[in-house]
This record gives sequence, C-alpha cells and structure tokens, in this order.
Amino acid sequence: MVDTGQGEITALLARWERGDAGAVEALAPLVYDRLHAIAEAYLRQERPDHTLQPTAVVNEVFLDLLRVRRLTLKDRAHFFTFAAQLTRRVLIDSARKAKSQKRGLGWQRAPLDAELAWLGGENAESLDLSQALDDLAEYDPVKTRMVELHYFFGCTVDETAEILELSSRTVQRNLHFSLAWLRRCLA
Repeated sequence: MVDTGQGEITALLARWERGDAGAVEALAPLVYDRLHAIAEAYLRQERPDHTLQPTAVVNEVFLDLLRVRRLTLKDRAHFFTFAAQLTRRVLIDSARKAKSQKRGLGWQRAPLDAELAWLGGENAESLDLSQALDDLAEYDPVKTRMVELHYFFGCTVDETAEILELSSRTVQRNLHFSLAWLRRCLA
C-alpha cells in the first residue's frame, strides 16, 4: 500500500473533521481506486449470480462515511481501518438481506481457510464470521483490525503492520492466532 499522498490523506481527514466539505471530495480520488480493487477482488470469488457490484460496495462505504456526524479519523491508518470495518458491514448487511429473502433455505457452513476465499457479500457464512469477529473484538480489538485489514481490505502483512504501527512478525503471529481462534468459533 504505497501511498505517495500519505500526508495529504491525513491533512484531508483533519479538514474533514473541521467540517470542510471539500475535503471529502479531495479525499475520494486518493482512496477510491484502492477500495474498488479490493471490492472487485472479493466479489470475483462470489457465486456467479450474486447481485453486488464493486462500485456499489465502495459507494455504500462512502455513503456510510458521510452519514457519520462526528467522525474523527486521525490519519491514513485510522481511515483504512474504519473503511475496512464499513466494508465488512456492507457485505454482512447484504448477506443478511439475502438470507432473509431465502427464509430458512438450507445452507452449510464453509470451513475457515487461510485465505478466507469463500467469504463474500451474500452468503450465510458471512453472518457466522461476522459474529465470530465481533466476539474476537471483545477479546482483542487489535487482532480483529488485523483480520479486517488483511482479509477484508486486502492488505499484505507488511501493509497491515505499517497501518497498525506494529512489526510484520507481530502481525503474522497475531493473524495465525486469530485464524485458529476463528476456526474454533466456526467449527
């Protein structure tokens, strides 16, 4: 996640917090392509008849950002962490909607694998994973942020470490722990 505008993003977030509406317009092009590519990668792994589009996911994330009245995002790392959480909520909300439309049709749990490749916006497993992540957040919110950044947001271990200001080894170790913990919850 090489960001030549790293300081620019932080400055725009500060302007946004102060109520400068133009800051959001200036921020969007700096982060939009990255958010879109991540959404596209996840949705490519979905079943062929899914209804979500990457642009819709990213637009919903931006709408959610704009709906927050008092938003304090101190830097690029905080922004991407918050955006990862919003992305997860968009995918989970879509899964809940799809599940409610099916009203009890049978489904099977998919095992949690190292790449979370089965995870997408419209499957019942997303709901179970969301609950497991919420439980992990109660235990250790930083580990949950690592999982969100690495698996939902597509950051590498090094990028996740940079955003959270931790060593790559710590992130790697905590991701390994978190995946084992999530596997146990989903078993």
